[in-house]
Amino acid sequence: MTASDARKPSILFDVLEDIKDCLAEGKAIRQDIGADGRLHVDRSLPFLCLHLTNGSKKLAARDIASAHASYLIASNISEAVPILKVVGSEMQKRFGTFIVLDVGELEHDVLLADDSPFLPHYEVAVSATSEPATQDAKRVFIKAICDADIRFRTPRITRPDETDDHVAKLKAAGLEFPCISVRFAPIYRQPESGADYPGLRETMIADLFDAGLRAFSAFSSQSDAFKITSHRALGRKAFVDAVRRADRSIDEIAASFDFLLSVTPINARKAFAEFNEGNSQYAPHFLYRPLGVDVEEQKRKLYSVAFDHLEDPVLYHLYREKQQEIDLQLTMLAHLHLRQFTDFSRALYGSVEPPLISLAEDVLARCTRHDEAGEIAMVDCYEVTKKAREMVDAYREENPEFKARVEIRDDLPPGLMVTGEKLLVSRHTVMERRRLDALLHHEIGVHLLTYFNGSAQGLRLFRTGLSGYEGVQEGLAVLAEHLSGGMTRDRLRLIAARVVGCAAMLDGASFVDTFRIMTHKHGFEDANAFNMVLRIYRGGGLSKDAIYLRGLVEIQSHLRKGGALDPFWMGKISAAHFPVMQELALRGLLHPPGIRPAFLSPAKASERLEKIRSGLSIAEMATL
Repeated sequence: MTASDARKPSILFDVLEDIKDCLAEGKAIRQDIGADGRLHVDRSLPFLCLHLTNGSKKLAARDIASAHASYLIASNISEAVPILKVVGSEMQKRFGTFIVLDVGELEHDVLLADDSPFLPHYEVAVSATSEPATQDAKRVFIKAICDADIRFRTPRITRPDETDDHVAKLKAAGLEFPCISVRFAPIYRQPESGADYPGLRETMIADLFDAGLRAFSAFSSQSDAFKITSHRALGRKAFVDAVRRADRSIDEIAASFDFLLSVTPINARKAFAEFNEGNSQYAPHFLYRPLGVDVEEQKRKLYSVAFDHLEDPVLYHLYREKQQEIDLQLTMLAHLHLRQFTDFSRALYGSVEPPLISLAEDVLARCTRHDEAGEIAMVDCYEVTKKAREMVDAYREENPEFKARVEIRDDLPPGLMVTGEKLLVSRHTVMERRRLDALLHHEIGVHLLTYFNGSAQGLRLFRTGLSGYEGVQEGLAVLAEHLSGGMTRDRLRLIAARVVGCAAMLDGASFVDTFRIMTHKHGFEDANAFNMVLRIYRGGGLSKDAIYLRGLVEIQSHLRKGGALDPFWMGKISAAHFPVMQELALRGLLHPPGIRPAFLSPAKASERLEKIRSGLSIAEMATL
């Protein structure tokens, strides 16, 4: 025996003592085990997921195990069992029970033959100890696997033969706790080369992880260990360092460019004057800021961000989505002024679907233009800025972290724009006084509020915005205008006309053609029509403005189904991410919104909200 071998037992003893101390004090554990293993316990739970590497690396089974809030990766049974005894004994004291889910892979995909005319079933071998709660958990696991939406192959559940019964091996090695053992065929690997099918691997990890959570939930419930509202609440309640590193990297890349400023013309007023001089016959020539980002460099950085150690399928999916969205934005900037810009805009924001066009046409027909009796009071950029700063100060009194800034800019078309923590007000802005509060609730009460609430969530992703968040953001912002009592028929017409304009642009209409649709067909004044069409054709053709009405429809549908608005104030999210936000909140990874919108407080806002829930149509939302 070498000196190194003689030291091993004491090292293991020290590790076990450290684990005991941490568990007794209720501390989280992240302890390296052996050459390539790890024990992770982010909180006390009556279960643990086990994976034995047996010399193998980069298996999907390892990723399935490490996705759990409590897991052990060890080289072999003899290394694992002493640790399982320590963890299990402590958890058994706390909960009265403890279960181990042992996850591994079969060596071969024996059901797939080289000449198979179709994709056959794949094998999943499952065994378990005999306790009623464990057997029930096993049935729940099997049902979850069989019910999973698998696109290519479906599982065939088998029992391992006596020589390969991993539960029996663990019991023989001294494991005294209930146990379920799972071995699945490695169908995510290509038969000939051994390379992965990345999408299939990701799906298998997510499905088997979810099945494990369901089994743990069933076991805990049957054993009266504790009650939970959803099996997903058993997921992680802490971010590992790899998540924070990836989050910082993605945020830094997203902050390296301002997409909307980059595609917004800086010569809007001069372009309108020239357009008028030409009798609206020729498309205007727009000028843009010099591009301040090296697209290729940022793309290299973007795809060098490692997501393979996040250990959480939900967060992995969120960051992959965001990575792809940033990639599309950078690609659009690289094709600024070129024909392909519009193609990538369609990929980012989607086409304008026929039902949305029909709704827009209906709103335009029902909210006909009419001239107001008497003079309408107007405000300029200075009064807008003064009022905006007052609203920001009011939010800051509620929460000192609301550190928004308001700036007047010369290089923007008339209107307001939020970028990061700043509200930008164009010096050329002139607007109706009666619309001022509604517009500020739109920009400050939604866009800036969700930025700062997202900043408080611990990950910058929630302030930068989850992929596809803009539709719901703009829908909420338009809803804010209605709830605050500042929605006019002209504003509804504008939102609907943007949809019609985007559809025309995507169908190949020219700037002049779309301008004429707005002036001749829908009766917009030249200046308003020009600013609207400018937004649609900026950069070469940007279909973003269709998302305002689409987002409002999504919010309307959500409210009619009895949905709450509060989760939307947690950060910048899309409707598709609503279940994800609920799960992360259940797991304790997200906090309730620190600031609630001021426009929700008045009783009148509650009345308007109830009318929407009861079926108020979008065309009927005008309050002025």
